[in-house]
Amino acid sequence: FGSSHLGFSHSGRKQPQHLSSQARQDPAAMGIGRDSRHKHYKTGGRSKTSIKKRKYEMGRPATLCKLGSKRVRPVRCRGGNMKYRALRLDSGNYAWGSENVTKKVRILDV
Repeated sequence: FGSSHLGFSHSGRKQPQHLSSQARQDPAAMGIGRDSRHKHYKTGGRSKTSIKKRKYEMGRPATLCKLGSKRVRPVRCRGGNMKYRALRLDSGNYAWGSENVTKKVRILDV
């Protein structure tokens, strides 16, 4: 029998079976923060975290745009402004700098 069968960790301590698989959180389920309070000082010291996370420090998961018919979702931002998140696109602006030309082009392949 292996040690994993009995519920032992690599350190030899017994772990409850129900925690061993569920205790590790999925990275997508964890919050994305854009705060700088967790950083060290220039001298190497740690700053005390005396306040909770704030909504203005919130980040959102990246949307990996795919090829296909246009699908864009509005996202509410700070101040009630809107950003438009592209989920699928089949065309876009192409700027050809050396020729000083910008055109709307269809995307064939990435």
